[in-house]
Amino acid sequence: MTAGTSAGIESRRQLMLTEKREHAAALARRAAARHMVPARVERDVAAALAPLAEVGYHLLPNRGWPGSRIAQIDLVVVGPSGLYIVDTKSWSDVTIDQTRIYRQNVDVTDDLATLADLAYATEAEMADLGLAPGEIHPLVVLAGRSGIRARIGTVEMVGETDAARYILERGIRLSRKQVDKVLSAARDYFPIVGAPGQLQLAAEATEARVASEGSEGSVNEEPDHDTIPLLSNAALMRQLDSALSATPIEDWMSFLDPEQARLARRSFNGPSRIRGAVGTGKTVVGLHRAAYLARSQPGIVLVTSYVSTLPAVLSAQMDRLAPDISRRIEFVGTHAFAKRLLSDRGIRVNLQPAAADAEFEHAWRAVGKPGPLGRLEAKSTYWEDEIEHVIKGRGITTFDQYAELARAGRRRGLTLDQRRAVWELYCAYQARMTARGARDEADLILLAEESLREYPLERYSAVIVDEAQDLSSTMIRMLHHLVGNATDGLTLIGDGQQSIYPGGYTLGEVGISLAGRGVVMNTNYRNTAEILHFAEGVVAGDVYLDIEGATAEDDDVTSVPRSGPSPLVVRFTNRATHDAELPRRVREMVAAGGAAFGDIGILSLTTFGVRAAVDALRKANIPVIELNRYNGKAVDAVKIGTVKRAKGLEFKQVLLAQVPSTLLPGQNSIAISEEGAAAEHTELQKRELYVAMTRARDGLWIGTIP
Repeated sequence: MTAGTSAGIESRRQLMLTEKREHAAALARRAAARHMVPARVERDVAAALAPLAEVGYHLLPNRGWPGSRIAQIDLVVVGPSGLYIVDTKSWSDVTIDQTRIYRQNVDVTDDLATLADLAYATEAEMADLGLAPGEIHPLVVLAGRSGIRARIGTVEMVGETDAARYILERGIRLSRKQVDKVLSAARDYFPIVGAPGQLQLAAEATEARVASEGSEGSVNEEPDHDTIPLLSNAALMRQLDSALSATPIEDWMSFLDPEQARLARRSFNGPSRIRGAVGTGKTVVGLHRAAYLARSQPGIVLVTSYVSTLPAVLSAQMDRLAPDISRRIEFVGTHAFAKRLLSDRGIRVNLQPAAADAEFEHAWRAVGKPGPLGRLEAKSTYWEDEIEHVIKGRGITTFDQYAELARAGRRRGLTLDQRRAVWELYCAYQARMTARGARDEADLILLAEESLREYPLERYSAVIVDEAQDLSSTMIRMLHHLVGNATDGLTLIGDGQQSIYPGGYTLGEVGISLAGRGVVMNTNYRNTAEILHFAEGVVAGDVYLDIEGATAEDDDVTSVPRSGPSPLVVRFTNRATHDAELPRRVREMVAAGGAAFGDIGILSLTTFGVRAAVDALRKANIPVIELNRYNGKAVDAVKIGTVKRAKGLEFKQVLLAQVPSTLLPGQNSIAISEEGAAAEHTELQKRELYVAMTRARDGLWIGTIP
């Protein structure tokens, strides 16, 4: 090869390289031109959100999409109201029709799916911190638009001028320390992107940085190279002032233990159960799970409980926890649900609880008391419970079924002849009620369950049952009909140790299989170690049949992080001196600064004890509210009620009124090893006392009487 030939080849090679460079440069110029508008749009949206920096928000621009080498996120906002993943759109001619969005008559709803998926992945990442899934928000901001507020699936959509207000409206969900924690995790999870255009945007924003040094509301006290706090917008000053003065929500509404946060969003491919000892946060998880399911799927989420007043309390908590979707969650007691269902379907039920009591007494005096049942157990209440909880509560319709029934939870064994006597009493009672045209509350559930079995209801996508151990098998069957074995359809939450009603059953009888979909929580977040230890002494050795079919003792609590004073037991010789001490003790607690009136609960095993406590405090001019009227909203009044009414609640300080001294450990307590109705009654009373004691977070006072 000659030198000239080699030079010619090299010349052509250089020409080809030059052409390639010029072609690449041209492509780059065209690409840059295409991205000029989005960059400007992102800058404008960032400027619209910049005033948030004055109240502790951080704007992270142009972050990398986790797991992707090229995809980017326009903006991540972290602040007191949560974490927002912001996608800016310069869409024009947008129409929103319920759950679909159209751009120039083209359906672009699916374009938002990737943002929803990213939010879902972010929930899982932040759950390891304990951030509740409801504090992560995929947000589309329409550039240059106003007056737009819509939800497309799990994605919120607002106009540019409304974006800052939307974020501020959620109030204070995270403390400054929690914001710092989430911000650090967000910076790690969403990597910074270093393309020139993005760095230029960050630089331009940084030039307009808010001088936040010494600002009371801002966490941004030192400059960050990847944050964009900008100058405030005068039009938002009122909202900013309001945000600074807002009352923070309770920590548990936004920040959980990582175990709880992961469980709230865990998916189960059928009915599931969350169980655990007292104070482990089961109800908290249930509320967060209800909010999560309401956001992530269509349909209504039903939250129910046997305790009639608990749903109102949970509803009020949900209004603060997740106001954006609380309307898609229905809170109603199990009996109230059944009554409403039948009414909506035109099925008339003449419910007469007082008449039911009277007719049972007639049947007892005529059939039960003169026969073998009267000689076996003279108190009619035992047999009334047998009919309500064992026969009707388990949907028994023939004597043959009852004759072979394992009467779980009943300590008195019955021979076949004794069961015939019970069935005779049941039939006599039913005949009297039928002649009167009246129904009892157990009939209400049976009728509703039958109606749903014949005509299913498609309204609900999920059902969450709190204090599930208190429901009868017919109640569980009724609720199971609403969702069947659908994924995440039925969630049962409870603790067999806290079962305070006679009778029992297993889920196998109901036709529900958990198939490994059971989760046990074992960290007590509520009580101090001293309160829990004392309460456990009351039920030491208690053995019960769990609804999953196993004979169990209490689920072990592996961790109790909190400590405090030991419970105080005060012995009184009579009820008068005991009741007179209650108002003095309440005032002493308030004066010590450990609690306000609204933080104190007075609980009793009996309605008589409740009445005495209410009278004593009212005479002392101390504000009170009875638990049967309490709806969960903040009120500065001492809450007084029976233990049954207190299930699912907690108080800083608890006073247990008129406790029989024989129920306490080491106080000549009654042994319950013997068989019989008295032993069963004592066993249930001790469980009630255990429930009452563990309502206390910080302090427990127990007044005993002979």
